[in-house]
Amino acid sequence: MTPLSDVFGADDDLLVASPALPTEIRIGYARVSTGGQKLDRQIDALTEARCRRIFQDKKSGKTDTRPELKACHAFLQTGDTLVVPSLDRYGRSLQDLVNMVNELRTRGIGFTSLHEKLDTLTPGGRLIPRFRSPR
Repeated sequence: MTPLSDVFGADDDLLVASPALPTEIRIGYARVSTGGQKLDRQIDALTEARCRRIFQDKKSGKTDTRPELKACHAFLQTGDTLVVPSLDRYGRSLQDLVNMVNELRTRGIGFTSLHEKLDTLTPGGRLIPRFRSPR
């Protein structure tokens, strides 16, 4: 069994909000797998979630060539929160999802998934992106 000290870094404090100083700026990311699918419901949900800007990809999640996701990550600044309609619209796999949310955390950017009600500004939400692969 992997000790918790290997799963969570020694400097991790699960009670500290991430980002520490949220700006309340919410940036959305929506994705459909094919050009024939519509983004309307995802965009409506992100608009209702008060996203200031929404990046949209019409690419399969199986590829990491998602230009709008890359632009979205470049656009995000410390204190912002990335909002996605659901986890499957953001990550290609569980490992990919964990890696991307960890990257956001290191940059001081929050993460919210509307469908799963996951929010890194809450104690429960902070647990998810902090898992690391066992050594």
